[in-house]
Amino acid sequence: MPEATVGQELAELRVRVTRSTVVRYSGASTDFNEIHFSDRHARAIGLPSVVAHGMWTMGAGLKVVTDWVGDPGRVVSYFVRFTRPVAVPDTDEGTEVVYTGKVTKVDDGVATVAITATCGDDQVLGAAKAEVRID
Repeated sequence: MPEATVGQELAELRVRVTRSTVVRYSGASTDFNEIHFSDRHARAIGLPSVVAHGMWTMGAGLKVVTDWVGDPGRVVSYFVRFTRPVAVPDTDEGTEVVYTGKVTKVDDGVATVAITATCGDDQVLGAAKAEVRID
């Protein structure tokens, strides 16, 4: 079990997302909204291109915490606010989302971790935090 101190920074996590990732997630989640596979539909509502699912972005971000704590079963709670969509270009490389975490509170065997998620210059998750048991 890792030691947790306020101000401690977790290891950065970089996650690549491609159109293939988005299509596979659509099938797994049964979310077949056209903005996740059609540039035409995405642009019709003002998006720059196909976008990753918000829930994919959220789920991928929790890995920065579970990698640190070593056991997903230690997660007590997880909260995010979606601030910007992750646009996924139609290239082999796709795009990259960068996640970081910082311990903001330790109390009674539970650490609170603030999570940041950026894609390029955009913060794609806001007010993201996880609480994990550390005892």
